[in-house]
Amino acid sequence: MSTRSRLAGFLAVATLMASSTSPSIAADTAIRIGNTAPYSGPASAYGTIARAEAAYFQMLNDQGGINGRKIDFESLDDAYSPSKTVEQTRKLVEQDEVLAVFSAVGTAPNISVQKYLNIKRVPQLFVSSGATRWNDPKQFPWTVGFNPTYELEGRLYAKYILKTKPDAKIAVITPNEDAGKDYLRGFKDGLGEHVGQIVAETTYLTTDPTIDSQMVTMRESGADVFFAEATPKFAAQALRKAASMGWKPLTILPTVSNSVSAVLEPAGLENVIGVVTGLYLKDPTDPRWADDPAQQEFAAWMKKYQPNASPGDLFNVQGYTVAQVMTAVLKNCNGDYSRDNIIRQATNLKALELPMLLPGIKVQTEPDNVTPIRQIQMARFDGKSWALFGDVLSDK
Repeated sequence: MSTRSRLAGFLAVATLMASSTSPSIAADTAIRIGNTAPYSGPASAYGTIARAEAAYFQMLNDQGGINGRKIDFESLDDAYSPSKTVEQTRKLVEQDEVLAVFSAVGTAPNISVQKYLNIKRVPQLFVSSGATRWNDPKQFPWTVGFNPTYELEGRLYAKYILKTKPDAKIAVITPNEDAGKDYLRGFKDGLGEHVGQIVAETTYLTTDPTIDSQMVTMRESGADVFFAEATPKFAAQALRKAASMGWKPLTILPTVSNSVSAVLEPAGLENVIGVVTGLYLKDPTDPRWADDPAQQEFAAWMKKYQPNASPGDLFNVQGYTVAQVMTAVLKNCNGDYSRDNIIRQATNLKALELPMLLPGIKVQTEPDNVTPIRQIQMARFDGKSWALFGDVLSDK
């Protein structure tokens, strides 16, 4: 039986007009939003994102909701399995009659329902993935991403390597799915004529028990730079295995796997000092934010609405922040909660500043460019938290 995360204590039931065109809420009681996330399976660390979103919407409901309407957030477990995502998404749309699907987790799971949702004209909003395909409004006008694209991130990491270690011998591991291909494409593009400096390139399946054999292969390649483009479970395995083998390359983690509590702590903090990543969110473990009003507000929210969750998990910050983006969209609807208006507002966000985004990074969408976050800043793990360095980076 699937895991079902509903907002606690919320009894009102929204009545939606089920249609493949553009229904709106018929009752004034609730705005019903659907979500799928891996509460179980190999990518279960990402379930934290949806739990944080549910907690944020609970806070809004406690405050009276949006324009007097409470949010009914229904999140179903898909175990990061595309076939399960299809089953659960169809249930959300056809049985539960959600207005939109919001922040569903994962590249392969979201690909499995992208055509279905676009045919049904159901907004697929703020996908929790950085795949390039979420920014294709001509082919998929009902889809909007959230994360910086993996291609952008890969390019920026490659440029960082060439600047800091121009003679690097590079090893790369990626998941054998579209997300990994996007990262690798951007990474090789960023290397340009230096792409031959990749001396080991390997993949893994999310169903693999370990990546130990791949790690041995990469160490034996003689690489002194390691791009560990992996989901949290395998990123932690990679860092731990590298340490056990005495392999100490410059290691780069992607934004999807840089959580201190979900990745670095399981790997052993003593093993990950000096690891580099890209950030667009404030790391709640970074002492530089201790006196930041936004961090203090986030900490207070965590204590009240997520008392049993790890305050150092960046996935909580992501869920908190993307829920704020969704809230801004709903407020901008000014009471018109038709699907047409929802997607219109989601694709016209103008330089939205949010408290837990890094300074200088804003949410921006236009109808012809629906990637909301287009910048990152590099950071290095100092044994306790991510220490930012350099400027905010973009493709410009």
